[in-house]
Amino acid sequence: MTETTGSTTSASSQAADAQAADARAGASAPTWEQRFRAPRVSLPDWAEDAPDRALFVSNATGTYELYAWDRATGEQRQVTDRPNGTTDGALTPDGESIWWFDDTDGDEFGVWMRRPFHGGEGAGAPADEPAAPGLGPSYPAGLAIGRDGTAVIGRSTDEDGTTVHVVRPGEPAVEIYRHRESAGVGDLSQDGTLIALEHTEHGDAMHSALRVVRPDGTTVAELDDTEGGTKELGLSVLGFAPVAGDTRLLVGHQRRGRWEPMIWDPTTGEETELAIGLPGDVVAEWYPDASALLVVHAFEARSDLWRYEPGTDGGPVRVETPAGSVSGATARPDGSVEYLWSSAAQPPVIRSTSGAVVLDPPGPKAPESVPVEDVWVDGPGGRIHALVQRPAAPAEGPFPTVFELHGGPTWHDSDAFASGPAAWIDHGYAVIRVNYRGSTGYGRAWTDALKHRIGLIELEDVAAVRDWAVESGLADPARLVLSGGSWGGYLTLLGLGTQPEHWALGLAAVPVADYVTAYHDEMEDLKAMDRTLLGGTPEEVPERFEASSPLTYVDAVRAPVYISAGVNDPRCPIRQIENYVDRLKGRDAAHEVYRYEAGHGSLVVEERIKQVRLELDFARRHLGGAAEPSGA
Repeated sequence: MTETTGSTTSASSQAADAQAADARAGASAPTWEQRFRAPRVSLPDWAEDAPDRALFVSNATGTYELYAWDRATGEQRQVTDRPNGTTDGALTPDGESIWWFDDTDGDEFGVWMRRPFHGGEGAGAPADEPAAPGLGPSYPAGLAIGRDGTAVIGRSTDEDGTTVHVVRPGEPAVEIYRHRESAGVGDLSQDGTLIALEHTEHGDAMHSALRVVRPDGTTVAELDDTEGGTKELGLSVLGFAPVAGDTRLLVGHQRRGRWEPMIWDPTTGEETELAIGLPGDVVAEWYPDASALLVVHAFEARSDLWRYEPGTDGGPVRVETPAGSVSGATARPDGSVEYLWSSAAQPPVIRSTSGAVVLDPPGPKAPESVPVEDVWVDGPGGRIHALVQRPAAPAEGPFPTVFELHGGPTWHDSDAFASGPAAWIDHGYAVIRVNYRGSTGYGRAWTDALKHRIGLIELEDVAAVRDWAVESGLADPARLVLSGGSWGGYLTLLGLGTQPEHWALGLAAVPVADYVTAYHDEMEDLKAMDRTLLGGTPEEVPERFEASSPLTYVDAVRAPVYISAGVNDPRCPIRQIENYVDRLKGRDAAHEVYRYEAGHGSLVVEERIKQVRLELDFARRHLGGAAEPSGA
């Protein structure tokens, strides 16, 4: 048994480390490390009334931070600089200010800060200031900023549940909403007179209802497809029409068994169904003049873009993108569309429908990986979609195989670039990613199948794909690795205990390990989700928590286990992981634990590389194989 502790470094030493990493990222660095170190950028967000002012996230210094971009001059400037990184930020509509969320060492508990867009650097530069003085630290629950400087701030704390506050310039915050169940700020209308909230007051954290209120908290209208919690249909806020005087709200609904958009006017009650007619899940946002919708269509692990004009006889019109996944898109005032695209083989790039690359970070590009193959396997709950990647050499299996299980659980793996799986492929492993029941993108019934027997349901699907992988000759049954982070880490530990004969090794990052303790220690919104998934609290349904907890089966685990955990993690807190590790220690089970000073994952590139390197080495020592891929 080995236990190690990692720590992040200061901002200045991070910059030095990043420069040193760049020097190593040439021929001497393994290809898999180059993928992590290659500069990345997010899709830029832009100010509604100043579209040349943009905000994006980049790892250019070796840590993911916020950057301001003046598109008119080309100037780019780093906005935040914190040891554990920063990714949550927003622009005011006039583009004059940047809001960013300031937590402590990745614990997600903090306050909103504000600084000028052209803040400058060095002595005399404007300092960051609290954006909402008087509001204490909390978990964020949505943010909307109006044209007159008014902000609507959602907060979540263990003591108060969810609260929503209106903050006007120079005035104290006014609370307009409070409830113990989870809720959040959806959007603020263009003229600042309407606020859209998502809430789960009915007790079903998987299916939100909507309420539109005035800034004084007065209710304007309600939209609830759950019928008070008796019906499992959810709604989501997609955004108010971005035109003065237009009170229409774009809403996501599940009335036809999948996510689709519709238009709802809360001031009149009128609902307008949209005949988009695409299979799979569909979300949308308004074009800046509200003349059309930009539709993002997700189907069977791929996504593409469409333009749709409500109120016309025509259907959606394809916005051409390559085959793969669009992980973000925005319509610009000139009618062009910018989007972030990648595939499993091709690294991400931000392009415009004009054909140009919108934002190309300097530095070495990420090396390509291998494409995915689609596999469909019959399972106990229906056909299961899995994405398979094989190493380039040797050409034939069986291969040592990593089952990389996604987090969420309401998420899905897609044909998108991922440096972690690519690292295993470089080392001669096949990688299989399973969109088990509970995953999104395959209809509401597939997602909502995840109830009461959580964990066990998903693992039934994983087992069916595992059997296919072995019987087809792809996977070596003696060298099967179960791996994942967050919910995927939870499934890894649960699978090692409930299917001990199936797995030769387990790699669990930031997992749920002891479900009862995790429930009592986690953030309030996740408590609500667990009550929905399991049908109550640990005191109300103890048998369900016990059946779905990895700790229940820890003594049956045979495979060596590697666990990594952030000591400040509010989602999968450290105490419940320590409980599981203590049980492994008690019977001298083969395991290693790595703890690092951050939250639910790390935003520091070198820290992430270190974690993958430790996992690769753990697998090498227990399964055999080369420490580094040949030719790297």
